[in-house]
Amino acid sequence: MEPGFLFETDGMLAPAPRGRGGAAPRRRPGEAPARAAPPHLRAARIGVGATFFAYGAAFASWIVRIPSVREDLALSPAALGGALFGASAGALVAMPLAGWLAERAGSRALIRVAPLALGAALVLPALASNLLELTIALVTMGLAGGALNLAVNAQGTAIERAYGRPIFASFHGLYSLGGLAGAALGGALIGRGVPTLAHLAATGAAIAALAWWATRHALHAAPAPEAGPAAAGSRPGFRALAPVGFIAFCVLVGEGAVADWSAVYLRDVVGTSPAAAAAGYAVFSIAMTSGRLVGDRLDAALGPRRLVYLGGLASALGLGLALAAPGFWTVLIGFAGVGAGSSVVFPIALRAASRDGGPGSDAAMAAVSTAGFLGFLMGPPLIGLTASYVSLRGALVWVVLASAVVAVLSPAVQRASAATRVTQVS
Repeated sequence: MEPGFLFETDGMLAPAPRGRGGAAPRRRPGEAPARAAPPHLRAARIGVGATFFAYGAAFASWIVRIPSVREDLALSPAALGGALFGASAGALVAMPLAGWLAERAGSRALIRVAPLALGAALVLPALASNLLELTIALVTMGLAGGALNLAVNAQGTAIERAYGRPIFASFHGLYSLGGLAGAALGGALIGRGVPTLAHLAATGAAIAALAWWATRHALHAAPAPEAGPAAAGSRPGFRALAPVGFIAFCVLVGEGAVADWSAVYLRDVVGTSPAAAAAGYAVFSIAMTSGRLVGDRLDAALGPRRLVYLGGLASALGLGLALAAPGFWTVLIGFAGVGAGSSVVFPIALRAASRDGGPGSDAAMAAVSTAGFLGFLMGPPLIGLTASYVSLRGALVWVVLASAVVAVLSPAVQRASAATRVTQVS
């Protein structure tokens, strides 16, 4: 079982049982409904949701400006790829460090400072005058982004525990909406000839101001101090955490592969025009955003284990359809299946890592986030390397296999959460 939480009369949070598969139990006839969340908790939820949105908008704003920066600096594809890896390297370093800091100081301080750092770092690539400066700028941006990634997820899981019902996937849905909004606004500004520096500087200032204002009600989510063997035993163990990390790795292998190869697959294998090829990632993104916005309701109805199982199955079947029947509409349906299926898997994996918010939960979440990010980085080159020996259709079978692994490992998201509760009860 995976615990929910109910407000008791003393204002403390107490675990509430879930049904089979982790689904929320139905309310009995005549039973009083759960108490509404207090105003400060609703304010915290709105603030963290706004920060997720701003984070997605900031990331998308940089993505749409990559071609402009490449042109301004006259970079070769290899040089640009090396510089872009700097952002990934910065994020990989920052996430474990941010987890360590959150364990000691709490995530509230982190979520207050990290958006300011990301807003300032967002303008740095536009100021770069050569490859070295661009690389340093992107490493800095990756450090700030990785810290914010951990902070928003730690706050999001803390707020969900306090609410006593699934709401975490909706935060990730707001991140996706922010990405769509940032990309649309960026495209409009590029079309009007707005310079890269002005665009990124204004966006950085806006997201920093929004997040600073929105997070003033963030929770003081510092972990409880350790006290004896019970507290030490509640730390996430490798046996429970490793499968959850592998789920995160596998699902983001698929996300990274579709992000980088969907347009190429439609262009080279299906034979569409370049404009039509862009529809592949568009339907994937829309399906993922939609899945995250309804994912909390599905989680409450089905439970996390069943939802992860069905998500992995939908992703495997969706991409399997796109590979077996490479027509334009069947491929779009397949990519939509991957987006919908993978939409809630990563948020559920992060929640499972955070357990009940006890000692070690932020560090565990950082470990799972890092594992997922490694999958996102490794997926596209793995597809490319395999395609050079077989074909792109054959190489994308890796994603089908990774999605199947997610389905097979789905019980791990329930066992990871149950492990802490058993320790606490004993």
